[in-house]
Amino acid sequence: MTEVATTRRSRITPEREAELYGAVLDLLREVGYDALTMDAVAARTRSSKATLYRQWGGKAELVARAVRHDKPGSSAEIDTGSLKGDLHALTLRSDDCQMEQNSALMRGLAMAVHGNPDLLKAFKEHLIEPELAEFRRMLQRAIDRGEIRADNPALDYVMHMIIGGFAARSLIDEQPPTQAFLLSYIDAVVLPALVA
Repeated sequence: MTEVATTRRSRITPEREAELYGAVLDLLREVGYDALTMDAVAARTRSSKATLYRQWGGKAELVARAVRHDKPGSSAEIDTGSLKGDLHALTLRSDDCQMEQNSALMRGLAMAVHGNPDLLKAFKEHLIEPELAEFRRMLQRAIDRGEIRADNPALDYVMHMIIGGFAARSLIDEQPPTQAFLLSYIDAVVLPALVA
């Protein structure tokens, strides 16, 4: 079944796939997840709905893959030689404009995930689990270098801290997250918790 799905997906060029994902993200920003339909994606991208279902199976899978595709690079590629350098490099992959767009998009999707098990499953498979695995490798390198202790209880909450800082910026300060804010948050909150 996986081989068939891979074969089907390979018929779309990477350029066309990027175009489709971009249209999905634009629609998400315009109407939100609940109002987004495969008909609207098909119309926006001049595709057939059958093609979309054949390639992605449904809206949840298409949305999760579009969000994953939009993420700048892989954090597995980041290895500056220090945890602080790695966390800063991770933050600097997105500029302030991208962070603001992603913040609004993620707030809307977070609400949709709670009411849609298919979307939650797709997000876990395509976003959450891969990101956590890459992040654990980054933290393991820091442990191996002796920067942090392997038994530090904060290790289990690093991703929570970072996502919390990103999400809370607009909620508490009524401002979008920025590189400057997140870099100072990492230095003031995340790193002290890890090296304590």
